[in-house]
Amino acid sequence: MARIDVLMPQMGESIAEGTLSKWLKKLGDEVKRDEPLFEISTDKVDAEIPAPAAGKLVEIKVQEGQTVPVQTLVAVLETDKNAAVSAPTAPKAEPAPKPATPKPEPPKATASAPAPVAPVVTTARPPDRPTAQVGKGGDGGVETAEERLRRKSTPLVRKIAAEHQVDISTIPGTGFAGRVTKNDILGFIERAPVGVTPTPGTRQPAPGAVVHPTVEAWPGDRVEPMSKIRKITADHMIQSRRTSAHVTSFFEVDYSRVAELRAKHKASYAERGANLTYLAFIAKVCAEQLRAHAVVNAAVSGDTIIYRRDINIGIAVALEWGLIVPVIKHADELSLMGLTRAINDLGERARTKKLSPDEIQRGTFTITNPGVFGSYAGAPIINQPQVAILGVGTIEKRPKVITLPDRTDTIAVRVMGMISMSYDHRVVDGADADRFLADVKKTLQEFPEGAV
Repeated sequence: MARIDVLMPQMGESIAEGTLSKWLKKLGDEVKRDEPLFEISTDKVDAEIPAPAAGKLVEIKVQEGQTVPVQTLVAVLETDKNAAVSAPTAPKAEPAPKPATPKPEPPKATASAPAPVAPVVTTARPPDRPTAQVGKGGDGGVETAEERLRRKSTPLVRKIAAEHQVDISTIPGTGFAGRVTKNDILGFIERAPVGVTPTPGTRQPAPGAVVHPTVEAWPGDRVEPMSKIRKITADHMIQSRRTSAHVTSFFEVDYSRVAELRAKHKASYAERGANLTYLAFIAKVCAEQLRAHAVVNAAVSGDTIIYRRDINIGIAVALEWGLIVPVIKHADELSLMGLTRAINDLGERARTKKLSPDEIQRGTFTITNPGVFGSYAGAPIINQPQVAILGVGTIEKRPKVITLPDRTDTIAVRVMGMISMSYDHRVVDGADADRFLADVKKTLQEFPEGAV
């Protein structure tokens, strides 16, 4: 028999730790190779982690609810030697920095490649690693992943922080994964009261930091802690409201042409394993129009505007435990069939916790579809650092005044729906937003047969 160590996987370059949210197997259970073993939550994504090999779960090192650094020993499987030899090593999203002393490379796997979130496996037992106390925050408590990410800013930011005796972890970062940028720290220093210098190692109240007030629970109330993804979403939405000057425009769209094409081609799409939805048509049109309206596909960086070359459309997916936005990369290069498949695939894997961190990053524009729940229209909050988000209202038959060829008016039953777009008025003017929405509306109402 051989013992296989299961480690907390690296779920992306910026992920410093993960929370083991649920064990899917009990101590002593037999598990199959690639069978879900436990669930983890990070500041990017929730995921099920598959077993690296078939065997018996003989040791559980990390309990549910514990947050541990990546590469921490989580569990031990007992299996035969052949299974141990064929157990794979989990791929990492990005190569890790080289250590000071060279480490021997693990043997190459002889079996098929594992799922992207497969845990790292070693055949030798390393000593148990610390599980929670990786470092101390400024208040003496255990340092969180978010705090550690802020500290891992660029050398220039760390130098400025040292010169001004500023604790980086107290500054809300606007960079990738919440990292503090040069503009963040310079703005923090400029806003500090005259003559006041934060002392090293102490936590000063950060201007703009998200603070959630506490409320008293009454007898009979049920109190539940927020999931990690819910807490991240809450902070992100508040920061977005504070960052962007939100304005929302609304347009009514006649989907009768799209409904006709969808009814005509839905069966053929289904034969190829794709569920053709109105959302696929909307994503297709948005991807095309974003190329013509570059300011809607932009981002704000300090006092500069970044016009994104790539068109990566995020599709918001409502889950029982929160909201997640998987991203379709290079959406403008996909056909309607390609977009349909991508939307179906990402939505399904979001609901089954199969997404990788890379699949929810680098979005340039977001579409949210509350209309599936019956919402007439809404004013969604911008997904930072993007500058616009499209909301899709419910699509249904409604009476509509139409003009006939002889210029007389009549009332007809049409397939109608509202679209709305919240945009950052710092860079997107009302005219820019309305031109974009008008072109989206026109293209949907005149959708070409050849594009289906």
